[in-house]
Amino acid sequence: MLFTSTTQFAVLGLVLIAGWLFGLASHPGGRKWRTRYSTERDAHAAHQKETEAKLAAARDRIAELERENQRLATAQPVAAAPVAERAPYRSVAASAARPAYPAGERRGWFDFGNRVTTHG
Repeated sequence: MLFTSTTQFAVLGLVLIAGWLFGLASHPGGRKWRTRYSTERDAHAAHQKETEAKLAAARDRIAELERENQRLATAQPVAAAPVAERAPYRSVAASAARPAYPAGERRGWFDFGNRVTTHG
């Protein structure tokens, strides 16, 4: 065993307390950590305030939309205007259609006659 007597334990406790006091005396005061903490606290407060403002704006918008929905639900429907008489339906495409090939000249799928070759 490293420590066996009461005197050795007393010296160990005394050195422990002396080291603790020396550490406290040489500590810079925690200025760095205090500054970081206050910066983080301020950023958190600003974020909370911004979130609450957005939430309040969203609640106001929801209330406005609910009022508008209620107003539209209770509103009287508008009477439809009479529809003017229309001319009878006439297909423009049918009268303007022309055949792709003149009569009797339509070629089949494999009709390659009268082809001129230019390679040679």
